[in-house]
Amino acid sequence: MSRSLEDIFSMKGKVVLITGATGLLGTQYSSTLARAGANVIISDLNEERCQDTAIILETAYCNDMLGIKTDISKKEEVKSMFEKINNHFGRLDVLINNAAFNCPAESKGSNFVDFEDYPLELWQRSLDVDLTGMFLCSQEAAKLMKPEKSGSIINIASTYGLVSPDQRVYREMRHPETGKGFVKPAGYATTKSGVLNFTRYLATLLGPHGIRVNTLTPGGVSDPNQDPTFVEEYCKRTPLGRMAEKTDYNGAILFLASDASRYMTGANLVVDGGWTAW
Repeated sequence: MSRSLEDIFSMKGKVVLITGATGLLGTQYSSTLARAGANVIISDLNEERCQDTAIILETAYCNDMLGIKTDISKKEEVKSMFEKINNHFGRLDVLINNAAFNCPAESKGSNFVDFEDYPLELWQRSLDVDLTGMFLCSQEAAKLMKPEKSGSIINIASTYGLVSPDQRVYREMRHPETGKGFVKPAGYATTKSGVLNFTRYLATLLGPHGIRVNTLTPGGVSDPNQDPTFVEEYCKRTPLGRMAEKTDYNGAILFLASDASRYMTGANLVVDGGWTAW
């Protein structure tokens, strides 16, 4: 029996956990899936923002929302979060591993250093959040999904997991005090590359249990605080001639979370304006 488009894209009654849910794209994913009918768990580092976002979404869409402050790099906090989810909902249908440690291009911080001087603690933080956090959340999600023989895990990567960062787009960016140039760090590219094979690993391991695992690879997102020269160089490097708007990934996240992608696993959905086509 065929199903309508509304039916296969519906998230009605589904329970969705989004890490890094109060960030620029996390808030988009949260509102998109809530609008499609999902009950969304908002997880991030700031408790007040998690709670406020959950209240806003619950008021707007009349679904059951939950805000939980969690540092996903800490095993005990991840386990506590999933215990709360299980106690409240008794299930989990979708996990979106969105949280990441990333110093943005408009930052005036530690990315204005040469590779040789990049702090070890920041390299380690990238590994702890981008890979270990994803690993810990996926472990706990599998425990809830296996008994249901269904589920969707969506890992968020980056174009810099497919190709090396093009340092030329940052060449005009200088620290206002030191004059040092901006360098996109090795940790971000390395961890995002690791996300891709982690997805393939989980897809083959969990497929027999009815659990799908896919990657969404987004490109750079426009932000008002970005350096104009960086934006100009980025747009030149992209076939569509622009950076992504924050809403440009909403359709992709709904597709991967819903039954619209029910025969898709172990795959990487690239939505980057053509950046990796060159």
